[in-house]
Amino acid sequence: MDALIGVPADELEHIRRLVPSLQNSGLVADAAEFPAEAIRRLAEAGALTAPLPIASGGLGLGTERHRGRVLLDFLHLLGQASLPLGRLVEAHVNALRIVARYGNTAQQTVVSAAVRDGALFALWVTDPPGDGGLSMVAGDARLALTGGKMFCSGAGFASHAVVTAADVARGETRLLLVDLGGLEHASPLPASLAGMKAAVTGQVDFTGVTLGVDRVIGDPGDYLREPDFSAGAWRSSAVALGGLHRLLDLLRLQLIGRGRQDDPHQRARFGQALIGHEAGWLLLEQAGTMAEDLEADSARIVSAVGLARIAVERACLDGIELMQRSLGIGAFLTGNPVERVARDLQTYLRQPAADEVLHNAAGYFMVNGLPAA
Repeated sequence: MDALIGVPADELEHIRRLVPSLQNSGLVADAAEFPAEAIRRLAEAGALTAPLPIASGGLGLGTERHRGRVLLDFLHLLGQASLPLGRLVEAHVNALRIVARYGNTAQQTVVSAAVRDGALFALWVTDPPGDGGLSMVAGDARLALTGGKMFCSGAGFASHAVVTAADVARGETRLLLVDLGGLEHASPLPASLAGMKAAVTGQVDFTGVTLGVDRVIGDPGDYLREPDFSAGAWRSSAVALGGLHRLLDLLRLQLIGRGRQDDPHQRARFGQALIGHEAGWLLLEQAGTMAEDLEADSARIVSAVGLARIAVERACLDGIELMQRSLGIGAFLTGNPVERVARDLQTYLRQPAADEVLHNAAGYFMVNGLPAA
């Protein structure tokens, strides 16, 4: 079932055709096994090259303006296929966007060539608590890395990563482009996540790794530069909304299978959940266009994305509850795919600072007037 709003983009046809088979592949297994075969198939369909600029052989999804609507469709499709898979590819999009926005020509050329060869990029920015965060010491031509990152999706499997590192001497945060598979050490988190297991989220220690100084991306503070830093939340929300779409489709099929499709209470619950999905789509379409086109002021973009993010989170949480009420105890059986999708979705939705996002977005529109109709 395609999104009810909007016309599917023909350029995503190959990816769209993959979704049903990916939904029924080994990704349904609730295990921390990297979806290598699914990534390979997506690469063959053009999903990994899609974020590259058009001049580099991509579709410009996340790297060029006026592509927000197609990027929404792309990420929504990935969420329908598998939330862990969507998380991995969304991070790939975000990493390539950073290189396209802040990297130099040589870095962009290296990254484009790697992606065309099938490389999967990760974006790792969370430091472990305490003093174990990633830091760098610059020499004449090399950077020496110490410490690591945690909550690293694709740890041990991504081929490249964009990471944040503290410049010890200057007290600045820098972005680095790292080739993986060398001296870094990937390991599981101290305690495993309840959902999103196939995203293989772990921790990575870079102590002993050295890089050329040409692997520093952009200027100090680029990663935190607005509106990109906060507005990027719309892309993870698009994947989450795809997960809700999948959940509702499973609910629809199971109600039909039980012969409950004519029950008025079931229809009411399904309708409420569907309204949440469709409203979330409209808000993301508007917010994503603003965020990708960068044609509004930074504060307005960030605030519009913030409202859309909170609305999608609420729609997903309500959808999970409505599904569970509709299916009863069957929704909690581990063999039922709705149980895994719901657990993945609940885990995926735990993005940071939701209360602060709502507070700031509401404050902006309270002071500056309501969004245009």
